[in-house]
Amino acid sequence: MKKRMAIMLICVLVLLGALVGFNLFKAAMIKKFMAANSAPPVTVSSMKASYQTWQPQLSAVGGLRAVRGVNVTTEIAGLVREVHIKSGSHVKAGQVLVQLNADSDIAQLHALQAQADLAQTVYNRDKKQYELKVIAKATLDADEANLRSTRAQAAQQAAIVEKKTIRAPFSGRLGITTVNPGQYLNPGDMIVTLQDTDTLYADFTLPQQDFSKLAIGQTVVLQNNTYAGKTFTGKITSINPLVDTATRNVQVEAEIDNRAGKLLPGMYATVKVDVGTPQRFLTLPQTAITYNPYGATVFIAKPGTKPNAQGKTMPVAQQVFVTTGATRGDQVAIEKGVTDGEEVITSGQLKLKNGTPLIINNSVLPANSPNPTPQEQ
Repeated sequence: MKKRMAIMLICVLVLLGALVGFNLFKAAMIKKFMAANSAPPVTVSSMKASYQTWQPQLSAVGGLRAVRGVNVTTEIAGLVREVHIKSGSHVKAGQVLVQLNADSDIAQLHALQAQADLAQTVYNRDKKQYELKVIAKATLDADEANLRSTRAQAAQQAAIVEKKTIRAPFSGRLGITTVNPGQYLNPGDMIVTLQDTDTLYADFTLPQQDFSKLAIGQTVVLQNNTYAGKTFTGKITSINPLVDTATRNVQVEAEIDNRAGKLLPGMYATVKVDVGTPQRFLTLPQTAITYNPYGATVFIAKPGTKPNAQGKTMPVAQQVFVTTGATRGDQVAIEKGVTDGEEVITSGQLKLKNGTPLIINNSVLPANSPNPTPQEQ
């Protein structure tokens, strides 16, 4: 009996040992298999988070108009006799642009001037007779009234003759004209546009909550996509005292020096108004931020601790939550979550998770400009 019990006990111990050994062997093989099939490294780009100085600005899209600009028209109808202008030329104030046919009006003016001269002669003669008590005072008064009437008629006709000569109301640059000699113009017909482009106004609107930040004389910076990368400066000259009840925006007017002639009335431009004092922000490219229902996150490249199959230690990804602030161009301010000098992944985050090995390749980097400009390929 004792011999049988000993044999049974030995068999049980051998079986238990085999089970334990098999489980240990299985765990070792699984560990080896998982190590051999770990996540492959992901190629990403990165940059170090750093502080930058930002000038607080208000941004808006506005339109340009000339300080003095008008579409030259005719006040009275007439036939064009002479055209003294050339499309696109510069003219001075008072320069003749177009001459309408005024022959009949001049003849009428001469007739009225002759009547006025006759009325003056009659008045002078009757005045002497009145002094001699030959005629009554009523006759002299009638002569005086007739003299004034004929003079007024002559002056009115002279004004009509003058209106037949279309002159430039101010100095400026002419547009394109299609008026030709022999053409009949009606009152209000456009002859040519005249714009004084040496100084332009930039009209733009800002929300009413920004009204307290505005003041006459503030510097504005204007950009136009016609000249990529070039800026134009000016000063705020007027702030509308009325807020638009439909949009709750306030209209602002800024004066831009345009003596170089690079800008034209009617263009649109991006206007930025400097407000307050410069501030320092920790900034990152906006491509580095991943937004999800739980908040904004970034991946940070941390030094690795385990060598790979080739025996090299590679950096690994670590996801952290961040609090974002103001944005400017391609950049966003980071208020919390990242410290100065940390290496942040800027592209390639879609394949990342915590612990993913990284290959840093910064040969191609995402845009990171506070003042980006449109590019056409």
